[in-house]
Amino acid sequence: MVSPAEVATSQEPLSDEEVVARVLAGETGMFEIVMRRHNQLLYRVARAILRNDGEAEDVMQDAYVRAYEHLDQFAGRAKFSTWLTRIAVHEALARQHRGNRYQELEPMSEREGDPMDRFASLAPNPEQQASNSEIRRLLEDAVEKLPDAYRTIFMLRDVDEMSTSDAADVLEITEENVKVRLHRARALLRKSLYARAGMERKEAFTFHAVRCDRVVKNVFERIQKQASKTENSAAKVQ
Repeated sequence: MVSPAEVATSQEPLSDEEVVARVLAGETGMFEIVMRRHNQLLYRVARAILRNDGEAEDVMQDAYVRAYEHLDQFAGRAKFSTWLTRIAVHEALARQHRGNRYQELEPMSEREGDPMDRFASLAPNPEQQASNSEIRRLLEDAVEKLPDAYRTIFMLRDVDEMSTSDAADVLEITEENVKVRLHRARALLRKSLYARAGMERKEAFTFHAVRCDRVVKNVFERIQKQASKTENSAAKVQ
């Protein structure tokens, strides 16, 4: 049997859908491939909604466990990454609602003045401009201050480079709404940081390897624990 590591490093890696088919056929360990493949994406979208590293990581684990439990319901109408990200978004929003942290997105108007005023204090000085790491920190701080809906769209479209149609599917809104929110998010960032950041966007909100290993380990422990409970329940019935 080919190991997940061998599949992940092969010259012709399996598609998500092929991996899912093998997991459903009994190769449970293959689920590690899709977790490692999409950890960065799920972390960023959960982090965009919750603005908390620990909670984002918890949401990732919840989303993976839920996806694994309902893997047979993946119909292939959308890409697996879209289906998986939608689960993570729902988990993050549910956690946000439970924490009573949800804020209604208020429509912006020209009468509200220049929205960039709120970012005035983030303008980097010459020393900060010389440091890519500091610029990255400032960009992340600016993104943190975006309204919830704009922040999530920005992360999906501009950081993870998800297509408009896929982002619309994930958030269950129209493509036009995706475009409008992304335009407003960019407007809030452009004058203060985004246009002059001089950094690679994908470096922001990095989900490091140690945390990736922890998520994979915890998800498999939860899956195995749930499988044991199911087996015990079946044995009692017999």
